[in-house]
This record gives sequence, structure tokens and C-alpha cells, in this order.
Amino acid sequence: MPHPSAADLLAWYDRGGRVLPWRADTADPYRVWLSEVMLQQTTVAAVRPRFERFLLRFPDVAALARAPWEEVSEEWAGLGYYARARNLHAAARAVVARGGFPRDLDGLRALPGVGPYTAAAVAAICFGEAVVPLDANVERVVARVFAVEEALPASRPALRDLARRFSRQQAGRERPGDLVQALMDLGATVCTPRRPACAPCPWRGPCEARQQGRQEELPRKAAKAARGALHGVHFLLRDGEGRILLRRRPEGGLLGGMLEIPGTPWRERPWKRAEALAHAPAAGLPWRVLPGEARHGFSHRDLTMRLWVAAVEALPAGAVAMAPEEAGRHLPTAMRRLLALIPPVVTSPHPNTSASPPGTPTRSPPTRNTKPGAPNARPRKSHQGL
Repeated sequence: MPHPSAADLLAWYDRGGRVLPWRADTADPYRVWLSEVMLQQTTVAAVRPRFERFLLRFPDVAALARAPWEEVSEEWAGLGYYARARNLHAAARAVVARGGFPRDLDGLRALPGVGPYTAAAVAAICFGEAVVPLDANVERVVARVFAVEEALPASRPALRDLARRFSRQQAGRERPGDLVQALMDLGATVCTPRRPACAPCPWRGPCEARQQGRQEELPRKAAKAARGALHGVHFLLRDGEGRILLRRRPEGGLLGGMLEIPGTPWRERPWKRAEALAHAPAAGLPWRVLPGEARHGFSHRDLTMRLWVAAVEALPAGAVAMAPEEAGRHLPTAMRRLLALIPPVVTSPHPNTSASPPGTPTRSPPTRNTKPGAPNARPRKSHQGL
């Protein structure tokens, strides 16, 4: 049986590799590193326009390092997994402090938030180090080509050793960066999770899973642990001009350092009215509960939030206040889902009369939108490519 050839894979890549904005200059580690961070747990389609916009605002690592966190968090809003943005900012400052990017795997791993995958991707693509990063696409290709029976994640050490075989071949040693990107493209466009397109695959001959007719069965995956549940209540306080009160979350924990609609902590059991009101940003107001719930999935937790509304003539001096439309451009996805609960505005003669205050409901909107690309649709887990 022939062995999978790195030369065959690279010839296939040369004929039809994907054109992606972060591949325009693979000699620039900033662009490659930024793309790898953005692509974690996010799709290429979602990242492509955000990557280009991010570069317009922070064109190089020095610009990112100089920027205050508030600007970075604003530009990251909506991309999710916000610890990535905090680590990106910290790593940019570390790179500038040391005079440039480390050029080896160990040096890259020492940067804040840079794990084995990202370090290997940057080392191979930018600095020609003969390493193969293991993301979901590469894992799937290797598991099928070698018909690896052991389930993920326990099989990762074996998959990593098998992937290294390609980088040890002459073609792999000569073009380590292209080899990595070819593996990513193969998994993203041909060796897909469902219904792999085996006919155009450069490794269809030596692929053991295909020979056994089991390409859709592999890789095996261990059963996932049950996801935990979180509950929260948030308070939308609107002033006479229609602006809403926002605040910045603490640096640590979920959505650390991001703007939010003020609310309770998130905990495992639902909140009762009296205990939730202790966390309201203003006491003594007639808080009304909007119909519906906003739901958001973190990596291991499912968050359910309720939104309560009230109005005042003026928000506290110095408070962060924005119109809802503007807030939607600055808030993370979880908070934007809360904004989606707000029905059309109804005017009121005074914010605290018995009439409905601005922003209170006239009808109940749908509580969840699961169309692809909508705020409640969860991204597929991948790096360079689903």
C-alpha cells in the first residue's frame, strides 16, 4: 500500500489552495498569528471581513500593543471567546517589549495565550519550522488516512506523531508552511466531517478509511460531558434620550473586560425577583420583565438570561451610555441577544408613570433565532476552515 505523499498533497494545494486574506503575506507573523487566534472556534466566513477590519484599525503588532483595551474589546465584539482578545492584546505588548516575534516554537509558546496549535502554525507558516499543528481539520485527515480507531481526545498524541511523518518527508521539509496550509485546506474542503469528497482527494489511494469504507465513521469521538447551565438577570435602564446604561465586566471570567448590560452574576440556579433586584443599577424603579429569554452557549456552559427594563430622565453622570443601535456594535454576542428582546419603542409622557416607559414591550419577539449566521447560531469548532 502506498504511503500518503507530502509531494502529492502539495501538488494538489498548488493547483487549488484557498485564497484567504491572511495568506497574502505569510512572512508577516502578525497577520498569521491574528488569523489563527480569530479562527479558533469561529468560521472562515465569519472571520474574513473581521480580519480585514481589524487590520485597518490595528495594522501591525505595535499598533495593537499601543491601543487601550477598550478599543481592542470594541473591535473584537461579536467574535466570541473573549479571553482570546485579552490574550491577543497582552501578547502584542509582550512581542513589542522583546523587540519582535519569537522565531521558534518554544519562544512562541511563551507568549500570553499562545498554545501548541497557534505556536506550531506560526512557526511553520512564517518561520519554516518543520512542525504540523493539529486542529480539527488536520485531526480528521490524519485519523482517516491512517484509520485511527482510538477516539478523540485520547488519540491526539498518536495523531500528532502520525502528522509529523509528512513534515519529515523531503517535500514537507522544503515547504513546511505550505504543507500545513494544504492539510488545513484538505480537511476544510475535501475531507469534511460529513460526506467527504473522496474523488478529488490527492490521498484517496492510500487512505485506509476509504479502503475500508469507513471514512464517515472516523475520527471517533468520546461522549461529551453534560453541559452546565447558567442563569442571569440583566437590567436595561434607558434615559429620556433613549440611551441605555452599560458597564464594563471585571477582567477575569466569562466575557472579562467587555461591555455589558448591568445585571446579576451568572449562576447555576435561576434568580428570584427579590434577590435579582439587589443587583439592579438603580433602586426603587418599577422594573418590568420583558417576555422571552436570551440564550448563549459558552464552551462548556449554556447561559439563559432575562431582561428587565425601566426608565429614568437622566442616567448617572459619567456612566457609559449609548443608543441601543450603537451599543449593538460594541457589545459581545451574548449581550446583543439581550438587545434582541427589546420590542419597538413606545413613547411615554414620563419615564416613571404607569404608562409603558420607553423600550417596554408591545409584543413578544421570538426568543431564539437559529438560522445559520444569526446571533444564536453556534459556530462550528475549527481553526482554518469550516
